[in-house]
Amino acid sequence: MDRRKPQGASQPAGRFELIMRQGVDPSTAPNKPPLPPRDYVSWEEEGLLIERNVEVPMRDGVRILVDIYRPASAPDADLPVILGWSPYGKHGLSGSLWPPSGVQDGWMSRFTAFEAPDPLFWCPRGYAVVFADPRGAWLSEGDLRHNGIGEGKDCYDCIEFLAALPWSNGKVGMTGVSYLAAIQYLVASLKPPHLAALNPWEGFSDWYREFAYHGGIRETGFVPRGSDNLRFSLGRTEDTAANVRAHPLYDEYWQSKEIDLCAIDIPAYVVASWSDQGLHTRGTIEAWRQMASPDKWLTIHGDKKWANYYRPESRLRLADFFDQFLKGKDRGVQSWPRVSIEVRESAHQRSMRSEREWPLARTEYRPLYLDVTQNSLREQPVPEAASIAYDPCDTAGEALFDFRFDQDTELTGYSKLKLWVETSGADDLDSFVALQKLDVAGRPVGFHFYAFYDNGPVALGWLRASHRELDEERSTPWQPVHSHLREQRLRPGEIVPVEIEIWPSSTLFRAGESLRVVVKGMDIYRDALPNLPYARHEDLRNKGRHLIHAGGSYDSHLLVPVVPPA
Repeated sequence: MDRRKPQGASQPAGRFELIMRQGVDPSTAPNKPPLPPRDYVSWEEEGLLIERNVEVPMRDGVRILVDIYRPASAPDADLPVILGWSPYGKHGLSGSLWPPSGVQDGWMSRFTAFEAPDPLFWCPRGYAVVFADPRGAWLSEGDLRHNGIGEGKDCYDCIEFLAALPWSNGKVGMTGVSYLAAIQYLVASLKPPHLAALNPWEGFSDWYREFAYHGGIRETGFVPRGSDNLRFSLGRTEDTAANVRAHPLYDEYWQSKEIDLCAIDIPAYVVASWSDQGLHTRGTIEAWRQMASPDKWLTIHGDKKWANYYRPESRLRLADFFDQFLKGKDRGVQSWPRVSIEVRESAHQRSMRSEREWPLARTEYRPLYLDVTQNSLREQPVPEAASIAYDPCDTAGEALFDFRFDQDTELTGYSKLKLWVETSGADDLDSFVALQKLDVAGRPVGFHFYAFYDNGPVALGWLRASHRELDEERSTPWQPVHSHLREQRLRPGEIVPVEIEIWPSSTLFRAGESLRVVVKGMDIYRDALPNLPYARHEDLRNKGRHLIHAGGSYDSHLLVPVVPPA
């Protein structure tokens, strides 16, 4: 259970100053369709009754704008509402995504907002779809605040407004990817009476550990890029990148972003992926684990996230869920397995399996000990102590350790890498870790990675040595959780143990295939720099050489989650 302060709690005044900046003229946003005028207008098109710029009052009088899509043939037929809430612009509609995303022609219509539900799919099925521009976004009034302070209450007010419209059946559901998922955790914890069902499809839930600071190392790619996407406003917007830089430790700013996940008690169909290592994988699964909902289901796939969301079979399954809880039609959802996971052999070879819980109760956590003299992993402790060194500032500098399986072995769940480390020439060190798969010939086997790539890792982990202190209440032997409340710099010649959380994954290794551990002083996956859509880290503290000590009294090892057949 997460014992942090609930998101709904009020933030003491004066504890920190939120950094804001003046918004940029919304009509100048690049890579967007032309911004329509603010005036209200309605029309019919392709069987949809569309209302643009409906004003929704917030509790303090500020008005935000939403677009409403209803079936033109039955616009007043007691419709449940599906809400997509994000600051990316409700006018930013498109019938396609970038080709590497895997989204095929015909999977989404030209009425679809980014990472949002498709009105042309949902409205003919008897739903209304609503896209909102939150407070301070685009032409909505007020200042934009990036989740946390205030935004949950605004979303609450919007839900209650929509549920009271004369054509609504009084039930509102939410769906969407990334931002459209994360806002669901926030507003559901505040319990708006007419929010009836959730479908968060990959969204982080821990702002510090999953979005801004991986293992205490500041993320420098996605965060500033995402912050720039929020700058289009007639008012001011929260400067998220600046706030991240201003708060390197877990303080009141991060507490203001916390979510009381345990307060969520409505039906939830939660979808995560193994592929979003460094953004959504961890947080989506943790959100499901902590929700108190008696009716909650978890699916974890190995696909690219947008492709998986818009796949026809994915949408039909979601339609069954919403029919059940927004329309009261029995679609057999109660008979769904509580957990469904894809076990991967490669990016394109995966099999779905039903489970009863997460993590899997039958998991056997086994240590594989580092042998630095053989660059290998061993099932038994290494008797003699030794060390290996690498240059953390050289792209070629790394330490590799392989383990060859002599029988088919499934690793599903959380891994942990414990290292005894030392640095020469610095008082801190940044460790980047990848778990990889090698085929029987020793060639890398790739997996889907973020939304575009199929040459990614099994899983990733990160840790800044000065952030090694654990949160003892939240940590388990297989999942270390670091407190990030203070720094503990290294003294010259000091050898310290660090426990590196490896984000969850599921992979089947056939006999003769190998697991490889890569330890490096910088990002291991760098092919798409500088415009990559996944995590990057350039604000590093590495100097000199990094040393890993193993064997003897230095029990450096990888703890892996071995899952026997059910």
